[in-house]
Amino acid sequence: MKMTEIVGCAVVALVASGCSLIPDYFRPEAPVPVAWPDGPAYRGAPAPGPVAAPAAGRSWRQTFTDPRLQHLIDQALTNNRDLRVAVLSVEAARASHGVTESALLPRLDAGASETAKRTPKDLSGTVPPRAVTGRRYDVTLGVASYELDLFGRVRSLEAEALEQYLATDEAQVSVRIALVAEVANSYLTLVAGRETLAVVENTVAARQKSHDLISRSFQRGIGSQLDVAQARTALETARAARERTLRQIAQDENALTLLLGAPLNRSQDLDGATLDDIALVGDVPVGLPSEVILRRPDIRQAEHQLKAANANIGAARAAFFPSISLTGTVGTASAKLGDLFASGSGAWSFAPQISVPVFDYGRNESALEEAKANQKIAVARYEKAIQSAFREVADALAARGTLTNQLAAQKALVDAARLNVRLALARYEHGVDSYLATLDAQRSLFSAQEDEITVRAGRLANLVTLYKVLGGDGQE
Repeated sequence: MKMTEIVGCAVVALVASGCSLIPDYFRPEAPVPVAWPDGPAYRGAPAPGPVAAPAAGRSWRQTFTDPRLQHLIDQALTNNRDLRVAVLSVEAARASHGVTESALLPRLDAGASETAKRTPKDLSGTVPPRAVTGRRYDVTLGVASYELDLFGRVRSLEAEALEQYLATDEAQVSVRIALVAEVANSYLTLVAGRETLAVVENTVAARQKSHDLISRSFQRGIGSQLDVAQARTALETARAARERTLRQIAQDENALTLLLGAPLNRSQDLDGATLDDIALVGDVPVGLPSEVILRRPDIRQAEHQLKAANANIGAARAAFFPSISLTGTVGTASAKLGDLFASGSGAWSFAPQISVPVFDYGRNESALEEAKANQKIAVARYEKAIQSAFREVADALAARGTLTNQLAAQKALVDAARLNVRLALARYEHGVDSYLATLDAQRSLFSAQEDEITVRAGRLANLVTLYKVLGGDGQE
C-alpha cells in the first residue's frame, strides 16, 4: 500500500471516530397560554371553526386579492432595496457556511518549484576550489495543516455556521412578509387619505356656500356680523384642513414609492380606488392553538440562533482537549528538470503535530462560561419572541372583534350628524337658533366622517395585521 493511501485511511478512521461535545438540544416550552385570550373585545369576531394548521399561513395573493394592490406588492418584491439586501445577506451567510464546512475535509494543494543556489569557491569545499551552482526541481501534492476533528470542534463551528445561515434565511422571510404588509397598509392609508380629501373638499364647498349666503344676508340687513365671522372661521378651518390633507397625501405617496423601489403610477394604481372596493380576504383563520405562532419566521429565526449558541458550547468544550493537525506532501524531486519524473525520484514528507492545552490563565474556562451565558441569552430572546408574537396576535384579534361593531356605530353617527346639520340649518334659517349651533353641527359631521374613514381603513388594516402576525407566507 502506498504512503498516500495509508495516510488517507488513517485520516478517515480518525475523523469517523470523532465525538461531539454539543449539548443535546431541547426546545424550550412556549411561555404563553395554550389558547388565545377571551373576553368582550374578542367575542365580536366571527366564531372560529376547525381549521387545519397549515391553513394559518395564507399566501399574500390569497389574502390581498385586489388587482391594484397585487400589482404594487409585485413591484415592491421586485424592486425594494431592503428586501434585496436581505436576500443578498442570505447568499453571504450561505457562502460563509460553505467556508466553515470546507474545514471538515483536508485541503489538497498542488505545487511546483525550482530552487537555484550558487556557492562561492571559498565555501564550496571542492578541490581545486571552484564556485558551485546547484538546482532542485520539485512537484508536490500535499495537505497543509489539516486538523483532525477528534473532539468535534470543527463540526461544532460548522453546526453554528449552519444555524446562523438558516437564521439569516428566516430573517429574509420576515423582511418579505413585513414588506408585503407595509405596502398593503401604505396603500390603505393613501386611499383613505384621498377619501378624506374628498370629504374635506365637500366641506370646503359647503362652508363656502354658507359663508356667501350669510354675507349676502348681512348686506341686506339680515343677520349679524358675528354670523359672518363665524362662517368665515368655519370656512378657513376647512381650507386649512384641505392643505393639511394634501400634504399628508403627498407624504404617503412618497412613503409608498420608497417601499415600491420604483415610481408610483397614480393613474393606474390610485385613480378611482376606494376603501370599499379594496378586496381582502376577511376569513383569516384564527381557530388555532397559540402554538401556531412557533412557525412564524421571526420565531424560527430566534430558534436557529439558539441552536447556534448551543453549538458554540461544543466548540468551547473542545478547546480543553488536544488538537492534532497533519501536514504531508507526496511528489517527485530531482536536481535536473529532465529527471523529475524518472524512476527513484519520488519524495514524501509527513509531519503530524499535537497541541495540548496546559496553562492558559483561565482562557478556555472563560470562553466556555461565555458560550453558556450566550446560550441562556438566546433562550431568553427566543421566549421573548414568542411572548411578543402572542401579544401581537392577541391585539389583532381584539381589534378584529371590535372594529366591525365600531364601524357600524360610526356609520350611524355620521347619519345622525347629517340629520343634525339639516335641522340646525333649518332652525337658523327660521330664526330659532344662532348660526353657532349650525357650526357645531357641521364640525361634528366633519369629525364623524373623518373617523368613519379611519375606522374603515383600520378594519382593512387589521386583516393585513392578521396576515403578518399569523406568519403570512412564512408558514407555507
